[in-house]
Amino acid sequence: MPEVAADTGLARRLLLASRPVSWINTAFPFAAAMLLTTGQVDARLIIGTLFFLVPYNLAMYGINDVFDYASDAQNPRKGGMEGALLPPSSHRATLAWSIGLAVPFVVALVLIGGPASWIVLGVSLFAVAAYSVAGLRFKEVPVLDSITSSTHFVSPAVYGLVLAGADWSPQLVALLVAFFCWGMASHAFGAVQDVIPDRQGGIHSIATVLGARATVRLSIALWAAAGLLMLLTPWPAWLGAVVAVPYIVLAAPFWSIDDVGSAEANRGWRRFLWVNYACGFVVTMLCIAWAMGVR
Repeated sequence: MPEVAADTGLARRLLLASRPVSWINTAFPFAAAMLLTTGQVDARLIIGTLFFLVPYNLAMYGINDVFDYASDAQNPRKGGMEGALLPPSSHRATLAWSIGLAVPFVVALVLIGGPASWIVLGVSLFAVAAYSVAGLRFKEVPVLDSITSSTHFVSPAVYGLVLAGADWSPQLVALLVAFFCWGMASHAFGAVQDVIPDRQGGIHSIATVLGARATVRLSIALWAAAGLLMLLTPWPAWLGAVVAVPYIVLAAPFWSIDDVGSAEANRGWRRFLWVNYACGFVVTMLCIAWAMGVR
């Protein structure tokens, strides 16, 4: 019985570490890219969606929680929906599961893909590891931290497009660049709330270097850029420009926030997590309209 209880406790920690609230943020871009390109449900779609739904997120966040334990232990918002606080006794198991659960899916995706898709998948997996692991720690290189974080979410979409053999156009590139701007803005804004604990822990981030106020303003500018770039896409995709508005609105109250009060940005970040779902619904409707050939 003790072993069963231990296994149950580990399973719960792994689930928490994988951030279930964020699973859709990586699975949806891949699935949408595949479906809009091929118009069919096949093994590639199923395997890839399952991979980017759970194993990918466990690897991304589980590895992060292990290597960030020292600083997370000093951060009052860790230990729940906004990040697991894994005890050191579970670190080895977390790394083992984070890697082990992903390997079968990666092998399958390599077998059903080609050289171009292997490169994109490799970049995606490298970004997952490089963000957190000792010796790389891209999360501690200001600006590169936001670029790497955005890669975590945009690369599944790029991978889906490459795997499906999409025809690349200026409009498609504009859409992906808009998505990348959204990813950078989201990471930067999320870093604002941790300015003080990160500085106390000796962690450098885009927010600790630029300061809370400048980082919030940069995030708003990037969200605005994402909206403008969406106007370059064909109908009805360009309607996605409005999706930038809710993010700008939720960040606007923190326009003049200073470093001392940076923790207040957590209020905006908590709203951000749910705004994602509302905006995701709008994006889903636009994808359906696009797939149906709405003119």
